[in-house]
Amino acid sequence: MRRDRDRSRRANLVWRLIGMRDADGGRRTSEREGGRAEIRAALSASRSLLVWIGLFSAFVNLLMLTGPLFMLQLYDRVLTSRSEATLLALVAITAFLFLMMGLLDHARGRVLARIGSRFQDRLDARVLGAILTRAGRSPGARAEPETGLRDLEAMQRFASGQGPFAFFDAPWTPVFLSVLFVFHWLLGVLAVVSGALLVAVALANQIRTSRLQAEAGEMGEAALHAAEQFRAGGETVRGLGMRRAAVARTGTLRSRALVATIAASDRGGGYAVTSRTLRLFLQSMMLGLGAWLAIRGEVTPGVMIAASILLGRALAPVDLAIGQWPVLQRALRARKALARLLAETPEEAEPMPLPVTRALLEARDVVVVPPGAERPTVWNASLRLEPGRAIGITGPSGSGKSTLARALAGVWPAASGKVTLDGAALDQYADEARAFHIGWLPQEVVLFDATVAENIARLMPDPDPEAVVQAARLAAAHEMILALPGGYNFPVTSGGAALSGGQRQRIALARAFFNDPAVVILDEPDAHLDRAGAEALDVAVATLKERGSAAVIVAHRQSAFAQCDLVFLMNDGRIAAPRNDALPGRSGEPARLPRRVRPALTDKRE
Repeated sequence: MRRDRDRSRRANLVWRLIGMRDADGGRRTSEREGGRAEIRAALSASRSLLVWIGLFSAFVNLLMLTGPLFMLQLYDRVLTSRSEATLLALVAITAFLFLMMGLLDHARGRVLARIGSRFQDRLDARVLGAILTRAGRSPGARAEPETGLRDLEAMQRFASGQGPFAFFDAPWTPVFLSVLFVFHWLLGVLAVVSGALLVAVALANQIRTSRLQAEAGEMGEAALHAAEQFRAGGETVRGLGMRRAAVARTGTLRSRALVATIAASDRGGGYAVTSRTLRLFLQSMMLGLGAWLAIRGEVTPGVMIAASILLGRALAPVDLAIGQWPVLQRALRARKALARLLAETPEEAEPMPLPVTRALLEARDVVVVPPGAERPTVWNASLRLEPGRAIGITGPSGSGKSTLARALAGVWPAASGKVTLDGAALDQYADEARAFHIGWLPQEVVLFDATVAENIARLMPDPDPEAVVQAARLAAAHEMILALPGGYNFPVTSGGAALSGGQRQRIALARAFFNDPAVVILDEPDAHLDRAGAEALDVAVATLKERGSAAVIVAHRQSAFAQCDLVFLMNDGRIAAPRNDALPGRSGEPARLPRRVRPALTDKRE
């Protein structure tokens, strides 16, 4: 029972180091505690495996006594008796015990690797989901997927490496020290002093290198982020002659990161070398002390050799901890960042599926604050879109059109007010369910590394081919897709670099029309379309209206509003009354609205 309690304490120590406690020991907030609770739950799934590692470590450390005991018997029995039979028996027993020790050591390494893999597997989807949620809410969070996943890998790397062994082996240090005291009290005292010196070096290593390692990590991330930005905008860099400037800017950041990394490496390496050199010196001093005691007849020559081996084994966990300190520090920083990420984007409960029987989209007094901004860009916007109708939204650049489109599509939440679909607020729908009913074409078209068909089907694993072709036909993209090499199986690179702007636009339109949504929100749908494409867009909107669906078109050019029943003008984040003169081929007075619609279209702030 006592051994089980000891193994449990060692397991809990590892949990605290890699998943339970703050490195800074600061005050815990309820938000961060939620993120830490998820990390603890993922780690706790392998608690039983850690108990097995503790059991293996117990036997491994007991078998570490094989070497000292062999030396004792060799010097004190074999050399004095000159018995070859005794020597052969000792060699056979020692070989067997070392074989068992190697097998158990290998087994605990394999188990630890699987603990790290299981931890990463349990959190992979959750972390990526949180990253995508934050990226959807904030366009500036595009670099977070790599950062968040690297944090998860940093924790997995520590959990699967040699670092945890230092904490499982450290409790056996007193056992080895006790054996030294049994040999002679002076040997025990020297061992305790040696341990204290190495612990002092380890503490100094922590205090003196943690800040440098954190700075090196931050600068390295900044340099990688800059390089990725320039890589993604490679055409712009080359076309505008920015290559030299981009290389210089990235080189400056990387130089700063290298300087910080070298400083952290030099200081950490200095402490590691100091620890290793000090340990070897102290082992030699143990030999010297043992030799002096042997000369005085207080110990045997075998004790002299065994004491040196035991001291090295007793100090090995401290030496290992110093060598693994950068990995541990990185894992602690990663755990802190992951806890913050998971706390800020909690896993939402799956809402109850709601049917949509009418293409009725309504916004009431909606105020939208873009993520990261301090003031709203849309003020008290109200509108009503009924089945079989299409409305347009126009206005100068920066007037809040795209922000309102994101709010109507449910991409950005409203700070106040409400957007409803068939009477239910958009936040009552899960993302997949909402996107099933509301098709969205963003202003900036993004395609993914997949086939054309998979992009249209929104990366669904087994999409209905008929639904894919139907959406492509509605977007007038079917013939264009068939002309591509491989047709619908044509591989699209990230961003659609192998396609023209018009081709990307049509594929994105087909993606918005996929699965026949009740409402479509189209932001600048004619941005890259030629005349034939614009006419096809008009036909698609007319077809949607005939089916009883509804559409919102955000655009600058009047030609995009050919099938719109009303066009609203936005200015400085506010919606004005719709005007007939915004419709193609029409001019005159503001349009008269049906009585049931007029109250929902007024701006109460005016």
